[in-house]
Amino acid sequence: MTQSSPPPGRIRNIAELARLAGVSAGTVSRALAGKTLVNKDTRERIQALAREHGFRPNQMARRLRVQETRVIGVVVPLGHEQRQHLSDPFFMAILGHLADALTENGYDIMLSRVIPDADDWLERIVDSGMLDGVLLIGQSNQYDAIEQVAKRYRPMVVWGSNRPGAAQCTVGVDNRLGGRLAGECLIARGCRNLAFLGEIDAIELNERFLGLCDAASAAGLPQPKPLHVHLASDVMAEEIAAHVAAFNGTIDGIAAGSDLIAMNTVRALADRGIVVPGDIAVTGFDDLPLAEQIIPRLTTISQHIAEGARAMVGALFERIAGEDAPSVVMRPELIRRDTA
Repeated sequence: MTQSSPPPGRIRNIAELARLAGVSAGTVSRALAGKTLVNKDTRERIQALAREHGFRPNQMARRLRVQETRVIGVVVPLGHEQRQHLSDPFFMAILGHLADALTENGYDIMLSRVIPDADDWLERIVDSGMLDGVLLIGQSNQYDAIEQVAKRYRPMVVWGSNRPGAAQCTVGVDNRLGGRLAGECLIARGCRNLAFLGEIDAIELNERFLGLCDAASAAGLPQPKPLHVHLASDVMAEEIAAHVAAFNGTIDGIAAGSDLIAMNTVRALADRGIVVPGDIAVTGFDDLPLAEQIIPRLTTISQHIAEGARAMVGALFERIAGEDAPSVVMRPELIRRDTA
């Protein structure tokens, strides 16, 4: 019995195209993939029919068949700060570099802002079957959950702090050294009473605070005062303004945990008529593009975001290929500008 031809118009699947071309579905699949196993004339005829009838093969289905999705999960865990937004300038900066590197290599991105609701939040992501690998932006307060998954799931790279003997592959600067560089910069300006503004529940910011303490201790100065500031933009400015109002001349140097905190601090000081850096010097941490564009220009610690993003993607591709890419610890750099 002769099979009926598909109705005129758009072809919906490979089986319909195969009936129209008078060949097997396997031949159509190979022809559309450009395989030389199908002779040139047949291959070109099938491809022409596909174009004529508006047929495009389901790439996701093909990828799943070969256990390759060509999709990378970019995950931002926010266990320490549930109100922080992806519009945060740091997230936008590193996301841009990661997206460039991934798409240039033929990968799509699945972006997730995750509020950890259980110990297995990361396991659910890596076991979803939807991803070839995962890039985590930050460790938040989820180090143990990340470490547990890293022991069995290899194609994962984390932007964050490296710890000796860790299973997770990390890329990032030496945050403690960065905090020390900020402290040494402030002390060299003559600052003697230091404060740290940031959320030290987060691993990376806590290490920056400890580095500031190292600098103060080496100079024989009192321990810096940690002042809690949420990273969520909707409350940050208000909290910083409250801290600044309580200084009463007791603080002359501020190391902020991020550039965004530093920028809001400079604004709060200006609102009270406090001169930066004449009365109080301020350093940031990130070296975002905005740091050089605001007035006064921000003295900060560079995390080498672009270089780090490229290193993350390179390490992930190595791990997808079965290689054991090591962690990368970059050296932070003091960028001297106007605020300290």
